[in-house]
Amino acid sequence: MSKVFSFTGSDDFFTGRSLYPNPKEAGLFLSLGLQEYAYKPLQKRPRVSVPFDFSGEKLFDQKQPETSIETLPDECLFEILRRLPEGQDRSLCASVSKRWLMLLSSICKNEICSNASTKNGNDDSDEGYLSRSLDGKEATDVRLAAIAVGTASRGGLGKLSILRSNSDRPLTDVGLKAVGRGCPSLKFLSIWDVATISDDGLVAIANGCHQLEKLDLCKMPTISDKALIAVAKNCPKLNWLSIESCPNIGNEGLKAIGKLCPNLRSVSIKNCPGVGDQGIAGMVSAASFVLTNVTLESLAVSDYSLAVIGQYGLVVTNLVLNSLANVTERGFWVMANGHALQKLTSLTIGSCPGVTDVGLEAIGKGCPNVKNFELRKCPFLSDNGLVSFTKAAPSIESLQLEECHRVTQLGLVGVLFYCSAKLKALTLVRCYGIKDMNLVLPAVSPCESVSSLSILNCPGVGNSTLAVVGKLCPLLQKLELVGLEGVTDTGFLSLLEGSKASLTNVNLRGCINLTDAGVLSMIKLHGSTLDELNLNCCKKVSDASLTAIAGNCPVLTDLDVSRCAITDAGITAIAHGVQLNLEVLCLAGCNSVTNKSLQALKKMGDSLQGLNIKNCKSLSSRTVDKLIDHLWMCNILF
Repeated sequence: MSKVFSFTGSDDFFTGRSLYPNPKEAGLFLSLGLQEYAYKPLQKRPRVSVPFDFSGEKLFDQKQPETSIETLPDECLFEILRRLPEGQDRSLCASVSKRWLMLLSSICKNEICSNASTKNGNDDSDEGYLSRSLDGKEATDVRLAAIAVGTASRGGLGKLSILRSNSDRPLTDVGLKAVGRGCPSLKFLSIWDVATISDDGLVAIANGCHQLEKLDLCKMPTISDKALIAVAKNCPKLNWLSIESCPNIGNEGLKAIGKLCPNLRSVSIKNCPGVGDQGIAGMVSAASFVLTNVTLESLAVSDYSLAVIGQYGLVVTNLVLNSLANVTERGFWVMANGHALQKLTSLTIGSCPGVTDVGLEAIGKGCPNVKNFELRKCPFLSDNGLVSFTKAAPSIESLQLEECHRVTQLGLVGVLFYCSAKLKALTLVRCYGIKDMNLVLPAVSPCESVSSLSILNCPGVGNSTLAVVGKLCPLLQKLELVGLEGVTDTGFLSLLEGSKASLTNVNLRGCINLTDAGVLSMIKLHGSTLDELNLNCCKKVSDASLTAIAGNCPVLTDLDVSRCAITDAGITAIAHGVQLNLEVLCLAGCNSVTNKSLQALKKMGDSLQGLNIKNCKSLSSRTVDKLIDHLWMCNILF
């Protein structure tokens, strides 16, 4: 503590102005009493009456009161603490008491005496190397104050994430103000689901953290445009903004961000009822030369916002539009014909009733460089619109349709007929309109660019559809057929027979009518290249398939045979097979695998990194313990 009292001269002391520009901020400095966040002025020290003894025996006959630095008022202690050099001394003083911690956290960087800070030589304190994440009970004002004091001399706080708050001692603006004062190097701030933080806390962050680049706010009911405007005025380096479920944020804040943040590149606005066309249009038009990523979801915007995006989205490369109930067919048509989205490469549209055949065709023509396109829950899109889009989109590489129930097998075939030579991946998810049809295909060239096909939980897809796909996609490398109960060995074999390439990744999860015959055929044709194989819930697959895998799949690294009809014999076959690099093995729900498989599983321990034996009821707890002891480098789920 000798350093604390090493200063001299009148220039070192407080100049006479009030320590608290705002009288309310006096509440920052508290003791450990019950009134945790209330300011109580220190009482005057009583005068001590000193009795004189003229007899000379004793000068005092009463005990002198003990002197302590704690008797100093906050103003004096503030002046002492701000002269501490940054580093261990400040951290040690912060641990003395809550009062000292809160006083230290109230000291701004520019209020620390320069001679003390330079003496310690902490030139890297503003680099922002450190990251802190608080969840639930960890998120308190005291914890944030400690972070603000403790990280200053250790590289500086660069990233702070707060998820929920302590219900007993909720996080308030006091904690954020401490960060704003003590962490000027902060670049990323994420706050989710903290209702006790108001605009004042974020304003303090904006005033003190001018290096802020990323701001993520979710479920913050008390944050308004005032906070966003403060961020816009004080944080010119802001380039990434995400706002979700913040009902009091409206148009003015977004317009200020677009106008005053020249580096703004990514914006995501979700479920904010106060945001309308003026906010989106003002932000997009002001940031037209820098904004590359835009996400709009569950907003009360109209066709006007999409028209502005189509007119001013000059450098937008990634656009996500979800749950825009007020946008009509005209909005998508105008957006596509605005001719600004020439650099757009990724487009996702979901739950937008305004997506129709006309709008989708316009998007294909107006956005010529789109490579990745996802359509979700578009009830008015039909085969005609999908095929027209495919014809008009010359650069499409990945196409995903989810819950587009008016798309049928004709639309699927049309996509594969007319797609550009660049299409590589096609994904269908819960498209109930795709059902088997007896189609006679004309003599056309197959789509040899498609290397990945995923059909997930489309109950109408059966053997006929797979036969058509097999003829049109002969060069598949990745194949996912998930939850297709109508597919049997016959349809699967017809798909394999049309294949001229080597499959590397196959997922047949939930194809309950596939048997060993289909798996054996696949192993015979593609076993030498298979890297991942998922047979989860293929209940008719047994040890015969595992024996074939053991002898013909030398590069297999991931095998899932959960809930299959396999026994100890199949596990033994795998253990003695050619899989030298098998890293993940899933046996969940295989009730016929017993304790007899212990040695076989141990044998695979040299390469296994993950083993799933959940719900293997025939494996005893003793066997599981032995596996855990032996396979100590393997992550075992049981």
